[in-house]
Amino acid sequence: MIHCLKHNLKVLLTLSFLMLSNFYCKAQDSFEFVVLPDTQTYVEEFPEVYMKQMQWIVDQNDRFSFVIHVGDITQNNSETEWKTAKAGFSLLEGKIPFHLALGNHDMGSKPGKFADTRNTELANTFFPINEYLFNNKIIATFPENRIDNSCAEHDLFGEKWLVLSLEFGPRNKTIKWANKIIANHPNHKIIVNTHAYLYNDNTLQDGNDWYLPQKYGVGNDIGENKVNDGSGLWDKLISKNENIILVFSGHVLGSGVGQLVSLNNFGKNVYQMLANYQKNVIGVEKGDSGYLRIIKVDKKNKVISVKTYSPWLDAYKTEPEHEFSFENVQF
Repeated sequence: MIHCLKHNLKVLLTLSFLMLSNFYCKAQDSFEFVVLPDTQTYVEEFPEVYMKQMQWIVDQNDRFSFVIHVGDITQNNSETEWKTAKAGFSLLEGKIPFHLALGNHDMGSKPGKFADTRNTELANTFFPINEYLFNNKIIATFPENRIDNSCAEHDLFGEKWLVLSLEFGPRNKTIKWANKIIANHPNHKIIVNTHAYLYNDNTLQDGNDWYLPQKYGVGNDIGENKVNDGSGLWDKLISKNENIILVFSGHVLGSGVGQLVSLNNFGKNVYQMLANYQKNVIGVEKGDSGYLRIIKVDKKNKVISVKTYSPWLDAYKTEPEHEFSFENVQF
């Protein structure tokens, strides 16, 4: 009898191990993360919508690998708005990593001055570098000891991924830093998160497009401090690096959405997306919609899928420009 019990127990333990191993392998086939489009008008006028977004993410923290914010965290770069922004991200601290790209509304000489100078003191005050590094798997920042540009490392389905979050109108020296980071991690898959990159006509932001980084005060800088629009970032960074797979951005109004698939210099597709659901975007009546993006990367089926959901409204946008997928992705 004792022998039978021991045998049965051994069989049960073996089966349990195999089931857990199989579940773990399946879980590693895919991962999900959240893209937070410009929260500026939520933080300014509808903080309850913003806090609902953040609480929903926390409630789903076992589901998501990380959160990226494409910039314009605040509307006026004021202490009051940064306090609200910080309150939301404080819910995530220690539970789910988050990565911030600072937008034109997150910098300036004083509140209401949008990127007239590259002053990000308030962002760095409310998100101290030591806390930011500790909570969010950050392995490098630029400038050093500032959150303006950052690189995080994640282990996802048994592979290493980097999330590069870059400032509004990335400077030449910032792009040089990013290229160096990528060169030092040749086997990592890479996601680029920046504020101004894609336009609402599904092309790179450049030429005579509205809201170009060159049109702001920071756009007057030259040399290593010269800003780059979408085309500049593509030419100098995105197209040159074989392992960049995804690019996310916000900033642009109009429809507030766009998508583009382009071949890099190595003949591989790069999947680029614009999402913005703040006030003054077409179809956003009061600016309190609270939509965010849910991205699923499915390595087994070679698919990247995108859904747009509002925790505030508990509703999905299912039109083709808001819910779509990319097939036959080369990971």
